[in-house]
Amino acid sequence: QVQLVESGGGLVQPGGSLKLSCAASGKNFSIGVMGWYRQAPGQQREMVAVITIGGNTNYAKSMKGRFTISRDNAKNTVYLQMNSLKPEDTAVYSCYASAQSARRLPWSEYWGQGTQVTVSS
Repeated sequence: QVQLVESGGGLVQPGGSLKLSCAASGKNFSIGVMGWYRQAPGQQREMVAVITIGGNTNYAKSMKGRFTISRDNAKNTVYLQMNSLKPEDTAVYSCYASAQSARRLPWSEYWGQGTQVTVSS
């Protein structure tokens, strides 16, 4: 019912910036929490940042102060502004969203397919 499409990944040099976007689409749904997760090769997926409907945010310690998550509820879109990027930020970044139907059925969990972010000289 709900699809998430990410964009904005790419190759950036250390210290550079990148902005990711993720748009949710579908019918008869409302979006709750949205967020970004990442997974580097050989590592577990980790939370980068999440944001509630009201705009409350939580960040992983290593990203706090460098990354900023935001959302546009009218567009059902979440963004991740990444600054001061480091090689260790290299990973596949995936969009996450919880969604509820118009009939207020239980929340469901959705994931995008991910976008590659590579930080290298």
